[in-house]
Formats: sequence, C-alpha cells, structure tokens
Amino acid sequence: MGNPAMKRPRRRSEWHYVGRTGWLRAAVLGANDGILSTGSLILGVAAAAVNRHNLVVTGLAGLVAGAMSMAAGEYVSVSSQADSEQADLARERLELDENIDAECRELAAIYVHRGLDGDLAEKVAHQLMAKDALGAHARDELGISDTTKPRPVQAAMASAASFSAGAAAPVIVAAIAPATLVAQSVAVTSLAVLGILGAVGARAGGAPAGRATVRVVFWGVLAMAVTYAIGALVGHAV
Repeated sequence: MGNPAMKRPRRRSEWHYVGRTGWLRAAVLGANDGILSTGSLILGVAAAAVNRHNLVVTGLAGLVAGAMSMAAGEYVSVSSQADSEQADLARERLELDENIDAECRELAAIYVHRGLDGDLAEKVAHQLMAKDALGAHARDELGISDTTKPRPVQAAMASAASFSAGAAAPVIVAAIAPATLVAQSVAVTSLAVLGILGAVGARAGGAPAGRATVRVVFWGVLAMAVTYAIGALVGHAV
C-alpha cells in the first residue's frame, strides 16, 4: 500500500466567464456594430432610390472603413487602459522600494476589511509579499491580474474580424436580394442576425439570452428606422 501522506488531491479544472470578458466584449461589440451600422447605411442609401451597384459599393466601403475604425479605436482604448495599469504598477513598485513595511500593513488592512482577523491578515500579507510583493499588491490593492489584463492587439483583431463578419451579412443580402425587396431583405436579415448574435453573446458570457436578444433587436429597429427615414427625406429633397 502506498503512503497516504504521499497522495495529493487532484486539482479540479475550472473555467470562469470572467476570463472571456476581454475578447468577448470586443467581439460582440464589433459584430453588433458591423451589422447595425452597415445595414442601416444600406437602408438609408436604398431609401434614396439608389441602384443595387451603388448599394453594394456603399456597403463594402462601410465594411472596410468600419473594420479599420473599430480596430484602431479598440487598440487605442485598450492600450490606454494598459498604460494606466503600468503606471499604477510603477508607482506601487516605487512605494514598495521606499517603505515595504507600510505596504505590508496596507495589504494586511485590506485582508482585515475582507474578513480575516488581524494576526492572520498579517501572516497572509507577509507570506504573499515574501513570494511576490508587487503581484500581491497588484491583485489585491489595484485589482490587476493576468485574467483581466488588457490585450490591445487581441482586442483590435477581434473587433476588426467581428465587425467584418457582421457587416458582411447585409452586404451579401443587398447583392443577391430581388431588386424590389432589397431594403426589406436587408432589414429582416440584419435584425435576425442581431437577435442571434445577442443570444449567443449572452450565453457565452453567462447572461440571460432573452433579455439580451430583445435589447439588441430594439436598438437595431430604432437605428434602421431613423436611418431609412433620413435617407428617404434627403433622397426626395435632392
């Protein structure tokens, strides 16, 4: 028989929705924006009685411009967040160099606030700081961890790819739908894909699918209706 003391409990493999927040937010936002902005753009131009060729060209231009805009905007936004976190870490590193005892007391106070008694909080703070002082303060004082670490390139690529995928749907429909039903076909397809995307995004993030679907379809209807109305008014005026 083996020595029971030598047996170690097997670590359960766990996953959490929070690990998906970075790429999921960018992907869902990009796809939603791709469908909604491109579909609305095509509807607005269609309302002005523009021919199919120009509709498709307009949609493709909107797809490319929107994808690049989403990628650039997401990269800049997430990079700014990463820069802020790096600045906080640099300041925390300096404070640890200048007065590590005060920083240890500060960390212990955080643990006391979370429910540990004073002696245990001090022991935990000392042991964690002995292993990785900056990591302990980054995680428990600043709320910075590898799980939620900003990834600008990943976010930019996810936004551009998802925008392009979403925008492709109304462009394809505009290219193949019957000439007399282009606007209706684009509207119905865009709203259907928006609803599906809302449900899938909610499920992937662990949220209720029904509420997310209703929310995204409502805003889709509103955006397309306003854009179509403006296109019709301008088209008739011109």
